Amino acid sequence: MGSVNTTRRKKNCSQQLPVHTGTMMNRCGLLTLQREPVPLKSIEVELEVRDHVATVVSTLNYENKEDKPLEAVFVFPLPGDAAVCHFSAQIGQTQIVAEVKEKQEAREEYDDALSSGQQAFLLEESDESPDIFSLSVGSLPPGESASIRLEYVTELAVQADDGLRFCLPAVLNPRYQPQGSEGAGVQVTSVPASLVPYSLSFSARVSSPRPVSKVESNCSLDPLQYLNTDQTQATVKLAAGHKFDRDVELLIYYKDAHQPTAVVEAGQASAEPGSLMGDPVVMVSLYPEFPQSVMSSMASCGDFVLLMDRSGSMSNTRIRSAKDTLLLLLKSLPMGCYFNIYSFGSRYEHIFPKSVEYSQQTMEEALKKVEQMEADLGGTEILEPLKHIYSQPCIQNQPRQLFVFTDGEVGNTKEVIDLVKKNSGSHRCFSFGIGEGASSALINGMAKEGGGHAQFITGTDRMQPKVMQSLRFALQPAVVDISVTWDLPKEVSVTVLSPPITALFQGQRSLIYAQLTGQSSEAAEGCVTLKYSLAGHPSENQLHFSLRPAEDTGLTVHRLGARNLIRSLEMEERDRRGQQDGGVKEKVVQLSVQSGVSSSFTAFIAVNKDNSEVIQGPLVRRNIPTPCTFPILKSSGRHTSAFRNFQGRSGRHPMCASPVMYEETETVCASAVMYEEIETDGFPMMEEENQSRKSAVPEQPPRDPLLQLVSLQEASGCWLLDAALAAALGKTNEEVEKSKPEKASSEVWATILALIWLHGFKMDAKDEWELLAMKAASWLRAQNAPCVSECVDAGNVLLGCSVKKEALGL
Repeated sequence: MGSVNTTRRKKNCSQQLPVHTGTMMNRCGLLTLQREPVPLKSIEVELEVRDHVATVVSTLNYENKEDKPLEAVFVFPLPGDAAVCHFSAQIGQTQIVAEVKEKQEAREEYDDALSSGQQAFLLEESDESPDIFSLSVGSLPPGESASIRLEYVTELAVQADDGLRFCLPAVLNPRYQPQGSEGAGVQVTSVPASLVPYSLSFSARVSSPRPVSKVESNCSLDPLQYLNTDQTQATVKLAAGHKFDRDVELLIYYKDAHQPTAVVEAGQASAEPGSLMGDPVVMVSLYPEFPQSVMSSMASCGDFVLLMDRSGSMSNTRIRSAKDTLLLLLKSLPMGCYFNIYSFGSRYEHIFPKSVEYSQQTMEEALKKVEQMEADLGGTEILEPLKHIYSQPCIQNQPRQLFVFTDGEVGNTKEVIDLVKKNSGSHRCFSFGIGEGASSALINGMAKEGGGHAQFITGTDRMQPKVMQSLRFALQPAVVDISVTWDLPKEVSVTVLSPPITALFQGQRSLIYAQLTGQSSEAAEGCVTLKYSLAGHPSENQLHFSLRPAEDTGLTVHRLGARNLIRSLEMEERDRRGQQDGGVKEKVVQLSVQSGVSSSFTAFIAVNKDNSEVIQGPLVRRNIPTPCTFPILKSSGRHTSAFRNFQGRSGRHPMCASPVMYEETETVCASAVMYEEIETDGFPMMEEENQSRKSAVPEQPPRDPLLQLVSLQEASGCWLLDAALAAALGKTNEEVEKSKPEKASSEVWATILALIWLHGFKMDAKDEWELLAMKAASWLRAQNAPCVSECVDAGNVLLGCSVKKEALGL
């Protein structure tokens, strides 16, 4: 039986357009009752990476094969920190370049154009989340084609292994809107990835002053082609037939990646000197390196609060991987710290009423509860557990470290980030985006405002090494008293465009954008100094740079600088909500229009004024579907999307010169299976799927040998000599007992065996077990055992290894 979803579009200008809260979601592509096609035919993406900055040009090709004029609306994801800087439409021989205008003004101009029979194009950012955009192509006559060109620039994030990560978001999962949120949510039209009715082609060109050593991807790529002998330029393409079942992720590796750099970009000749676009702008990349002596002394205190997403969308491999990760985290925590574990969905739970001291007893109690966790708490409502965590009093001398694990499918992104920022003085926030379509705006925003670090876990990535890297950052002494000073020729002044640096981590890049006002000679130099204090030791990093502008960067650095300033001002405006805003919104609009970079208060608008023919007849609205990773229907009501303001431009329509006529359209999913709604994360499942779930008890995969061994470690760091340990080492209890040196205690012998096994058989996963091994070595040193060397020799013989005592940290 088909599910029919009818949306009535406005037939008279003076009536309000009803806001539709249901979601069109089906298993068979987006079809109307008349089985009409989707007008978007293909998307072509060209990526140009220069060092750690990417410029992305997307071309969307539309064709109206119907006999009526169309309005096509496409809601799609972009990186949350992208600076969208160009939007244009090509119709036949005519190219129309869009302008940035105040959002309401742009919407009215778009609607006025449609009402007078003109073609118009509107691109706007979601009010709730800066990583979602809506593109409206208005009045596409029968038989006509249009190519839309969209350009943005973004910085590439540095990964744990020094790779630079570029992500082209292709998947947009429906976002969960918490109950009681203002306004009625409006749908993202989604289809399962296998049914996306348009194609994607993707090519990348990479260049850097340093050689490109390799490019990896979660998608099939054609081989990397080098363009010169020193391998500083290369191209790569996505293999044909991309299935839209994942975001397109590229990891780019350069030789000697950790080089501080400064790029000065000349101002725009046509812009006013003294303005942001008229003056040169510098982008400084710093990689602070901390002394080894400080880095080896991990903190033994902290209040570690772990917040785990248990919404329905976290089911199967995601929740299993999350539970394994919690096991590793709990075993790696230092004695003397405090901890608690929260989990959330439509409601939240915590293991302890408040954070407890880490001990064998509390660790065991927590692990029992973790083992029972399932993805069974409904929607993704993260705000309430965060409020509860922040309401808890801080524990003296135990700095709070918050670890958030989520697939990021929330509709109130800005509200969540604002809450983290408001509490940034009392904690550090480390965030993990799990799976395809995790909101980059949410994951990066929480870490940035919480002075922590963000990680994304997609495809076949193992969660554990990334999480353990963040734990190392959390155990690293907090860097305090961070300041940046500039030494420039006296005729040059500096205006910093970036927010102040609040967190520094070993080997992680810090970016600073600044406007340079005033004239300087060709040979002039500047210097930027980063000062900070780490574990009581004052340190500084300096970078000298030439003030001569680089060639061929266009306005990339200016746009990224403008984007940084726009984001800071938008946050300031939200902080002031309900007070006198001091003209912050006007500043954002002015800066956005001047720089040509979109913001939450502006939109790109293009109207085809050359077309003298008035487009006749009622417009039919077509929603272009976005791939999602759930092969399910999404229920209406409170489980809605981040797009309250995209449906019919907020249900608002200006008084217009002549009535606009819209036809009723219907979306049908002709499914062969009868279904009833069973809610998981606000998504009903097919009854057929549900029955198969009930009847088939999922087989638990055999436990990973590493996790088996780790699960046996005591909170203090030692292992006990028993049959379970012998089995984990692949030996019998008798073999292990018989090989024990006579003078060795059973715990010392067991712990040395576990360490030899880790070093001998699991060096490829050292990132995952290094911290718990350090804890074990520390426990062994505290025992002052007389026969450590003898135990290491006997252990090597028993396990068939040749691990040196020094390698074990003894």
